Amino acid sequence: MTELELKYGCNPNQKPARIFMESGDLPLQVLNGKPGYINFMDALNSWQLVRELKAATGLPAAASFKHVSPAGAAVGTELTDVERKIYFAEGMELSPIASAYVKARGADRLCSYGDWAALSDVCDEQTARYLALEVSDGVIAPGYTDKALEILRTKRKGGYNVVQINPAYVPKAIEHKDVFGITFEQGRNNFEISSALLENIVTENKTLPEAAKRDLVLSLITLKYTQSNSVCYVKDGQAIGVGAGQQSRIHCTRLAGGKADNWLLRQHPKVLALPFLPGIRRPDRDNAIDVYISDEYEDVLAEGVWQNTFTERPQVLTVEEKKAWIARQTGVSVGSDAFFPFGDNVERARKSGVSYIAQPGGSIRDDHVINTCNKYGIVMAFTGMRLFHH
Repeated sequence: MTELELKYGCNPNQKPARIFMESGDLPLQVLNGKPGYINFMDALNSWQLVRELKAATGLPAAASFKHVSPAGAAVGTELTDVERKIYFAEGMELSPIASAYVKARGADRLCSYGDWAALSDVCDEQTARYLALEVSDGVIAPGYTDKALEILRTKRKGGYNVVQINPAYVPKAIEHKDVFGITFEQGRNNFEISSALLENIVTENKTLPEAAKRDLVLSLITLKYTQSNSVCYVKDGQAIGVGAGQQSRIHCTRLAGGKADNWLLRQHPKVLALPFLPGIRRPDRDNAIDVYISDEYEDVLAEGVWQNTFTERPQVLTVEEKKAWIARQTGVSVGSDAFFPFGDNVERARKSGVSYIAQPGGSIRDDHVINTCNKYGIVMAFTGMRLFHH
């Protein structure tokens, strides 16, 4: 099959729409559903991310995409009991690839609502069973077990989008894109990201543990497929905050840092003990938790409102409690798709427990950025490689 007709493009008025190959067959099959234009944009970008992440780490990898940027990405390491609780995976049997997706989806559950899932490995029954519980548009993987496909075909009244990609497919070295009737041509970004990129450590502290190297590699590969400008916070093999598509670098750092803080606050004892009503839907729990840990907590705790969500009114998670909890965070890694122009990015990242940074370098204020890292004992590597994605 050399082409696949789509219902419409980015918007319903954009017709006709299709994906096609100039020569040869498409390297994918639609096993269920009818994916749209944006679905395929998410599918093909997310597949590249997980394929490269597995190649770089040797671990199964997964991503959760929305509007052509990752809401989360992770490798398949074992979940803690707390992670299982905050990701709604308690009591579930999880394979390595299932664990990767649970973590990728769980890092920012609000942004992952209605996501496109990508798996580096064959989708197994455990992964399919977790996907079946979540609001998701579709999944791309190099294969599916019979049981997994059977489960996924029952999702969304039988319309769930399931795409199988040929893992051996290699695209052409030159790519094209039309904007306003004008064709742009460039070499495909085949740059290989590995721990070798982290050897140029420019700070006084040069101790970079293996786990931090893995997390920085994960961060950089995630950024390679995130709309720029972008910054990515990573902890324990999973992205915990992605700041995508901002014009200002510091806004990227603040946005991603705020998401990383929320990820940590979801593990606060008060949050873990929230007395939800029996049978409450997963999205409703996600929304309630997000509001509860925000400054607008009264939107779920006000009299006449909390009764819709909780069996009893929870105590407020105070500003002081939140600050104290976030201050405990350490060992977070941060990657940036372009240089930090000022030390303010380091100052903000430090507040979210950042201990390791990877960025291209090349700012006229590099000395100031390095000195800011030195002030806090942060390890920073200059990669020399910009990772803009548009």
